[in-house]
Amino acid sequence: MYKAKTKETDASVTRFIESVEKESKKQDAYRLLSIFEEASGMEAKMWGDSIIGFGSYHYKYASGHEGDSMLGGFSPRKAKISLYMATGFPERERYLSRLGKHTSGKGCVYINKVDDIDTDVLKDFIQASIAFLTDEYG
Repeated sequence: MYKAKTKETDASVTRFIESVEKESKKQDAYRLLSIFEEASGMEAKMWGDSIIGFGSYHYKYASGHEGDSMLGGFSPRKAKISLYMATGFPERERYLSRLGKHTSGKGCVYINKVDDIDTDVLKDFIQASIAFLTDEYG
């Protein structure tokens, strides 16, 4: 049976951000921490070794696969900053079209730096993403 590798931990979010080597990426992590806290109204928690997550929900698919995941979050990776937002909700593309300079994969949105994006759009995106997951998985 599949077991999620990325789980909420008791590790220090601040200690993790302070371990980020590149100063500009560290400052972006603090900016994102503030943005996500404000938009979500939730406290940041570490998920695994390198993801800062907010809130959680329990999912269960028709296949029987189930687990817990964060409602949203980010990780200041070496190459790019990963933003973890809900997939599959109808407004996702509308938010992405207004976000600013980014790329996206199946589940993540990647940015080089916070100055490349519209932080007001990001706040709205975070709130919409969390609302979708909360409605979908209650």
